[in-house]
Amino acid sequence: MTSIPLRDVLSVLDDFFPQGSAQSWDRVGLVSGDPEQPIRRIHAAVDPTLAVIHEARDAGADLIITHHPLLLRGVHSVATTSAKGAAVTSLVVGDVALYVAHTNADVAEPGVNTALAAACGLTSTEPLTIEEGRPMGRVGDLDEPVSLADFAARLAQALPSAPAGIRVAGPLDGVVRRVALLGGAGDGLIGAAAAAGADVYVTSDLRHHPALEAREEAATTGGTPFLVDAGHWATESLWLGEMLQRLGESLEAAGHDVVGLETHVSTICTDPWSFTVGARPDLGDPQ
Repeated sequence: MTSIPLRDVLSVLDDFFPQGSAQSWDRVGLVSGDPEQPIRRIHAAVDPTLAVIHEARDAGADLIITHHPLLLRGVHSVATTSAKGAAVTSLVVGDVALYVAHTNADVAEPGVNTALAAACGLTSTEPLTIEEGRPMGRVGDLDEPVSLADFAARLAQALPSAPAGIRVAGPLDGVVRRVALLGGAGDGLIGAAAAAGADVYVTSDLRHHPALEAREEAATTGGTPFLVDAGHWATESLWLGEMLQRLGESLEAAGHDVVGLETHVSTICTDPWSFTVGARPDLGDPQ
């Protein structure tokens, strides 16, 4: 079976997602594994949860590539009495390497946000804003204007299904042409979306007060941007398949035999919500 040294896989990944392009607080790169170990099967997921790690081990994966870090904050024990400790132990005992591309994958082109832009129907975009010298989010125009209801429905079809679905703030017949977006938690950039002239801002994890205040402010300035909370896991999952395809192509271009190299995107939805009850879509936009 084909095997490629992990160091060669890391070289390609670090070229795709330079660690220096990650935000200063982030923790990216190789988390577990030996650069000399052979890689035959690669698993990709948004989150390095225990379920994802077990899925990868059961599939015989040698490497897991995730978006979110396993060890973002200080950890003082890796005993299996904690979820983090059990995850680290499972990786080490299973001889599975873990590589993280987080905010460096957010700003990459192609990367997390360009994949989300494509799901929104955008073919050409530019950075939404700049933070720490790095482009954050994307903004661009649809080929033709659509209603907010149709835009949200099309986006729902393009995204993987999650229990919490998509939340929308705005009138069903609101007109959408200019779209701003940020995969993952993004209520901190609502102002940037408004400044960019966006008709709608697609992101996730929108909190009550920032979202409500933004909609009230929009009511005094033309009603936009409308807000679409499409879920953290869903908005950050789309880039994984494209990344694995590019990885294989780059390894082949570097002279590696990739015929037997296996890649797989996790089928596990790591959205923390399980189900919703009592949604009231008939209430409409508060403004």
